[in-house]
Amino acid sequence: MNLSELKDFLDEKADVYNNLEFIQDDPVQIPHRFSLKQDVEITGFLAATISWGNRKSIIKSAEKMLDIMGNSPYDFVMNFSEKDLNSIIDKSIHRTFNGEDFAYFIKQFNKIYKENESLEDLFLINENENNFQHSIERFRQSFLGIEKHRTHKHVSSPYKNSSSKRIIMFLRWMIRKDNRGVDFGIWNNIDQKFLSIPLDVHTGNISRKLGLISRTQNDWKTVEELDLIIRKFDENDPAKYDFALFGLGVTKELL
Repeated sequence: MNLSELKDFLDEKADVYNNLEFIQDDPVQIPHRFSLKQDVEITGFLAATISWGNRKSIIKSAEKMLDIMGNSPYDFVMNFSEKDLNSIIDKSIHRTFNGEDFAYFIKQFNKIYKENESLEDLFLINENENNFQHSIERFRQSFLGIEKHRTHKHVSSPYKNSSSKRIIMFLRWMIRKDNRGVDFGIWNNIDQKFLSIPLDVHTGNISRKLGLISRTQNDWKTVEELDLIIRKFDENDPAKYDFALFGLGVTKELL
């Protein structure tokens, strides 16, 4: 396929997979259970953070966190007691993300929301930036704090050349506006043109099969390589191609 044919093919696949049926088996269903902006942000960030492995187990683990928070995440974050946190610490949550990590996140959310109405404030893009590389790093410094903690590994860093797949996915959920009912588009101060594809094994393999990228690693440099071509396809909504690449990976259509 030439570039024009490839664009048409990916546009068609993005259109097929970007619909409400997508939500049924995807972690994005977790924040879709809420309407309050802060509830959507908190549950979206938590669900994205544990999004590795089997999708059913991810959703089950996210539901465990909802139960702990009494299905009122923002209220819990703002009003928890030390007893509440102590009861979480020894719990198993999802693989290496344990109760200690969850309790740490809750404390950090509390700190952030005392100073900001929305997590969006921590991800704003500065002038002369064209992706979220520096934005994610600023968020990490604000959210995680300076003091080293085991939980820091769960918020990956583009500065360490991580693809930061889970944060990029969370940003797509919060920022992207398309009226299809999957992404929320509740952040109004960040343009979706800055979004990238959440790069993991599946989207990476499909991208290579289609000749979109040449690098063999799924790292930040590859995210930027993929940016170059998908932004030529649609400079205003490049992240829509995540649905195409993810859908092609799940259905194994290209194998």
